[in-house]
Amino acid sequence: MKCVMIINEELPLGLIANTAAVLAMSVGEKIKGIIGPDVQDKGGENHSGITRLPIPLLRGNSQSIAATRQALLKADPAELYFVDFCDVAQKCKDYDDYIKLMSEQVEEQLQYLGLAICGPDKLVKSLTGQMGLLR
Repeated sequence: MKCVMIINEELPLGLIANTAAVLAMSVGEKIKGIIGPDVQDKGGENHSGITRLPIPLLRGNSQSIAATRQALLKADPAELYFVDFCDVAQKCKDYDDYIKLMSEQVEEQLQYLGLAICGPDKLVKSLTGQMGLLR
């Protein structure tokens, strides 16, 4: 399995970090087994489990993220999990606000901040292999 995040490189650093955090929480909730067990250091101190997989952050912009999302909609949902994060979600004060505001939008109005994709290595690479790392 491979997981990647495509983050809009045009965002300020704080929004890049927030976008990655929101996407990571969503992936952690939906992908069973992605978080490893707690571990102990040599002194016996406990450290909570972290992701078992590396999750590279890739460069994108709102248009490339939207195009990748459209390609994902054509993929088999049993093979791929993806979650997007857009300007509407970022501006909301709570989830009820998000539900309401999203119901008033059409997809073409959304400005994408990020997208996380998890699935078979080859399939994820075919969708994202041309994208560089966000640095």
